[in-house]
Amino acid sequence: MRIASWNCNGALRNKISYISSLEADVYIIQECEDPASSDSEDYRAWASNYLWTGGNKNKGLGVFASRNIRLDPVALPLSPLELFLPCRINGSIPLLAAWTREAGSPTFRYIGQLWKLLQRHARFLDSENAILMGDLNSNSCWDVPDRWWNHSDVVHELRNIGLLSAYHHFFGEAQGHETIPTFYMYRRRDRPYHIDYAFVSKCLLKEADLTIGDPGFWLEASDHLPLLLALPSLDFP
Repeated sequence: MRIASWNCNGALRNKISYISSLEADVYIIQECEDPASSDSEDYRAWASNYLWTGGNKNKGLGVFASRNIRLDPVALPLSPLELFLPCRINGSIPLLAAWTREAGSPTFRYIGQLWKLLQRHARFLDSENAILMGDLNSNSCWDVPDRWWNHSDVVHELRNIGLLSAYHHFFGEAQGHETIPTFYMYRRRDRPYHIDYAFVSKCLLKEADLTIGDPGFWLEASDHLPLLLALPSLDFP
């Protein structure tokens, strides 16, 4: 199974060729419009199997899958946290798609939103084949010392329930010292950051692989690069 996550920077209807080039089975897309509200027939046809959430029909969070994959929404009480989409793939694989936002919170912004979610719903990800993936708008290099919901604290809590960052596992780099960016502010090469992640249950990492898109190609469409997570142990007939 191949799972991709990409913040498309809006107007996904015009970027189907980009996302389709990843040839993934499941796509987690941030800042995408609700297919049900789109005038684009091509977009609606591509999004024939999806879940979507968001307060703005033009910029929400979607999970899109091949037609032979079942996406089951999981009704976790998330309000007022933003923006998460919990579901199960083929009835058995817990997936938490994420696009953390300010959410009107002066204190628990971005990674604080995920920290709060874990206090309520960590059990959802406490599984031998769980996946948390998306744009977290966060990095441990921005940790604030007097807070207990920093990026590093969230990484620690995820580790306690058995989820590890695929990037840091494969590249052997420490949190906050990433050498491959996932985001270029204003699409400028001199403003690189690593703020997109895939956290995966330990047993899935043995045969897994993670790649990050080439900025030479993807920056034409967005300020983010896609993450592509390959999980051979979850292949299906």
